[in-house]
Amino acid sequence: MADDGPVEHGFPHLETVRAAITALYRRLSYDTVRTFSASVAPADVAFSDTDDLHLGARRVAHELVRHYRLPDARPVVSFRAMTHAADVELAAGPEYFIELNDRFRTHRRDIGAALAHEVTHVYLHRLGLSFPGTRDNEILTDTVTAYLGAGWLLLDAFREHGEASQKLGYLTPEEFGYVLAKRARVFGEDPSVWFTSPQAYTAYVTGRERARADERQPPLTAAGWAGRRRYARDRRRARDQGAGAAAAADGVPYAFSPDGPGPLRVSFPCPTCHQRVRVPVRGRVRARCGLCRTVLDCDT
Repeated sequence: MADDGPVEHGFPHLETVRAAITALYRRLSYDTVRTFSASVAPADVAFSDTDDLHLGARRVAHELVRHYRLPDARPVVSFRAMTHAADVELAAGPEYFIELNDRFRTHRRDIGAALAHEVTHVYLHRLGLSFPGTRDNEILTDTVTAYLGAGWLLLDAFREHGEASQKLGYLTPEEFGYVLAKRARVFGEDPSVWFTSPQAYTAYVTGRERARADERQPPLTAAGWAGRRRYARDRRRARDQGAGAAAAADGVPYAFSPDGPGPLRVSFPCPTCHQRVRVPVRGRVRARCGLCRTVLDCDT
């Protein structure tokens, strides 16, 4: 939790974020991911200054438990002084014990954001999905929170006013925007209408542009002229190396490889789930990602 300090910007964790999206699809399957088509509604997690602190926090936590279809047990939310925004007990249950930073006693509008991250921890724990190391595991949690419909709360908690700033979660604001844009592309929603923070909207737009760039990488037909030109050069070089060699250009997402005595093949990440797709190099090809079922128009 960044509070009145510098907020990191940009996309420093992008590769881990992409790996988290792939891991989510592999663990849940396409069909289960599609059951999260509805995001958490703002009205369900609204928290006013007139609400009772503990009853209100418990109500919001219960809505998030329901969103993830976790066993219907009583959330127990308490407040104490701590360095981090929140903490959760990952026991077998049946109750959910969550501790929030004391600052949320007076910053109640952000209680939903803190609870969203912690309830996602419970969900991932029960799925048995984790990444090694605290940093990567927290990035996985933020990514899943955003992709499954509760992470817009975390981005909306980002605010900068002169020298004062606040950010919840481990992703940068732009990375939250990136994941939310990926989700929006799949489910056809616009999370920006829920933002109350203007800085959150700006970060979302930046993240959305980065997400759209994934859909314009060769060999996809939506690639721009410069990308297509470099792809043609790399393809020519791969063919010149012969059937016994593989060619992978630096700084590009695609890689060429021989297929025994058959034609040259190219592999590239699916722009939706980032699972690598491998297709023959033979001009116009339509491929379907086996993980997220996205249909990809390619010019190989």
